Amino acid sequence: MPRHLAALLCLVLATLTAPPVRAEGERPGDYDYLLLSLSWSPTWCALTGDARQSPQCDGDKDFGWVLHGLWPQYEDGYPSYCPTSKRPPSRAMTAQMADIMGAPGVAWHQWKKHGSCTGLEAAQYYALMRLAYDKITRPEVLRSLGKDVRLPATVIEEAFLEANPGLRREEITITCKQGRIQEARICLDTQLKPRRCGDDVIRDCRMQDALLEAVR
Repeated sequence: MPRHLAALLCLVLATLTAPPVRAEGERPGDYDYLLLSLSWSPTWCALTGDARQSPQCDGDKDFGWVLHGLWPQYEDGYPSYCPTSKRPPSRAMTAQMADIMGAPGVAWHQWKKHGSCTGLEAAQYYALMRLAYDKITRPEVLRSLGKDVRLPATVIEEAFLEANPGLRREEITITCKQGRIQEARICLDTQLKPRRCGDDVIRDCRMQDALLEAVR
């Protein structure tokens, strides 16, 4: 690992592993684990992005699994839109996340709704998101299908398990939306190691013929 990334990881983890202050209400830094959400870009574009004319869905893009977000979670439920004194991210910060998130607007929304609850500065939150994204191998076989397919949602989970030795079934869940594969969600502890998801998160899609649109 490059020296600057190692130093950044130490900084971020030191912040995350500080003893949390427990109090009534949703306070920044008060959570139990993190949920890494990876969105299948062709699904998002078909259901939402194309209508919004999102740059994520431009014809010259070939996104597969993009980073939707990294969300603080309780064992049951999650905090959101936490009051924070941290300075919001600059346009430059959000633009730098577009390579893994598809578009700058996604990064801004994720900070506002979820990043504000981590207790981190915006730059630290984005760095943590990138580290978490890089720790999970996205199955290359799903990018190279070449055509739309219908398959059991469990096939997507199996692909992730095979691509990530050590990842267990109770640490990942696959979601569907409107008959399509939507997201892969992986639960991580505060050191970004996979851990069991909360009972409210383990809700695997049970479809046997979910549509997985090919990356164009």
